[in-house]
Amino acid sequence: MKFLHTMIRVTDPEATVRFFNLLGLEERRRMSSEAGRYTLIFLGVPGDEGGEVELTYNWDPEDYGGGRNFGHLAYQVDDIYETCQRLMDAGVTINRPPRDGRMAFVRTPDRISIELLQMGGAKDPAEPWASMPNTGEW
Repeated sequence: MKFLHTMIRVTDPEATVRFFNLLGLEERRRMSSEAGRYTLIFLGVPGDEGGEVELTYNWDPEDYGGGRNFGHLAYQVDDIYETCQRLMDAGVTINRPPRDGRMAFVRTPDRISIELLQMGGAKDPAEPWASMPNTGEW
């Protein structure tokens, strides 16, 4: 058995693809169904043929209730401080900063929580992260 993908419904596929590109994922394939009125976009980590994120865009508008009912996706990163800084520089809010040098949370444009975990052991606490407060639900 192996993990294949996680599907999340999105309201703005291009904004969501840009968000995941900032995290380091790349688009692998995209398909649309005129009859089904949807587009599927599959993203993955370069060099890792493992699990993917499937973005499902339904062409007819729907309200998905803020995304917290989904839970979260988790990604291991090489340098949690660099990753969070790159996301912040691009305008992404760090909802739970990596104060402990190990874990942070951000959200997609559709408010799906993304957990970022430091590869290996935790990094030493460092500013500005060590004293940065949470900015809301994560």
